[in-house]
Amino acid sequence: MSTQATLHMVRSFHILSYRPPCSIIRRKTMTKALPNYPAYQQAFSTEQLPFAWVDLDLLDQNIHDLALRAQNTPIRIASKSIRCRWVMERILNANKQFQGLMCFHPNEAAFLASKGFDDLLIAYPSMQKSAIREACKHVKAGKTIYFMVDSIEQASLVNEVANSENTKALLCLDLDMSVNFPGLYFGVYRSSVRSPEAAVSLYKKLKPLANVELCAVMGYEAQIAGLGDQIPGKLIENPVVKKLQERAIPIIAERRGNTVAALKNEGADIRVVNGGGTGSIESTILEAAITEVAVGSGFFAPHLFDYYSHFQHKPAAGFALEVTRQPRKRIYTCSGGGYIASGTSGDIKLPKPYLPKNLSYIKNEGPGEVQTPLKYNGKLLNIGSPVFFRHCKAGELCERFTQLAVMQSGEVIDHVSTYRGDGQCFV
Repeated sequence: MSTQATLHMVRSFHILSYRPPCSIIRRKTMTKALPNYPAYQQAFSTEQLPFAWVDLDLLDQNIHDLALRAQNTPIRIASKSIRCRWVMERILNANKQFQGLMCFHPNEAAFLASKGFDDLLIAYPSMQKSAIREACKHVKAGKTIYFMVDSIEQASLVNEVANSENTKALLCLDLDMSVNFPGLYFGVYRSSVRSPEAAVSLYKKLKPLANVELCAVMGYEAQIAGLGDQIPGKLIENPVVKKLQERAIPIIAERRGNTVAALKNEGADIRVVNGGGTGSIESTILEAAITEVAVGSGFFAPHLFDYYSHFQHKPAAGFALEVTRQPRKRIYTCSGGGYIASGTSGDIKLPKPYLPKNLSYIKNEGPGEVQTPLKYNGKLLNIGSPVFFRHCKAGELCERFTQLAVMQSGEVIDHVSTYRGDGQCFV
């Protein structure tokens, strides 16, 4: 038996018997103590409120820990979770294991290519001809950009634009990773391609197109990567989610592996197979077909990613609001703060009051467009004091602010531009 075949058997066994190595991960990653309120208050004392920050000490530890979790598997950085060129450059320069970016729009890929980035995978299909054209111009100039498709209409448009630009575009097939259990759809509504047969059918349709080449496959297992199994107050749901995830992992691995094999049997030169996310690294890297994993949220570690049993990253970024009023004893009102995360509604999508500790929302107001009242029974807040918050989803922080205050070793050392500060908005 060949070495490759043996490795495949070993990986398959591990996937089928997969259990997150909770204690091991925690021992390796939980090494640095988190800062307290006086430390942050002092470090950011000269910043004009409101502001967003990134703590380099914690960011660098997250970079290290994510590389550790992925073992030797290359990591593609999901730009939508960061939206700051300076931070992405820091990650790419930290370790050769970090290779390439996963973008979310052709215009974003074109923008990043113009700023020197390369190896850009556009994770979502687009029918915007002008945006595809801008990206193709950078392909013609020598940049590697993958265009996502899950239909012949998308592939045909990319082919048309690539032909008009006298270049050849690389395509990535978006493979749906949702799982159907009896009476339950476990996953997200993403791609129309859900089987090896569907993938081969699409490949046969696009194969005659002269100016595109299918060379990559991506499958995002959102129900593993982005769904925690220790959400507070979900005493019944948490064990159900964990069991469903354990059942889904081998199904996902089989679908992705069989799809890649089927495409290769049809003559497709599949060189990139992407999967995973922050929450699924340990299971994704065990798949024989995988060539890289995508990671984004784990770098900033917003509070949505506090609720996983098998890893815990550091809260490396957030925002601060000013206390502008004290309408009553133990009630402190901040200016602004209504930064609600996308997706389904619920308290978990609210920003989380972080420092000082023991802050809580007023139930009939919550975080508001222009004010956010908080309950606090302590001695650290006064009118003019900062309150530090953690956002729910990673990428939405930089959509609210033009820059990040960069803190290291207890002091602000720089201010760096976000996409918004660059005058860019890819939505």
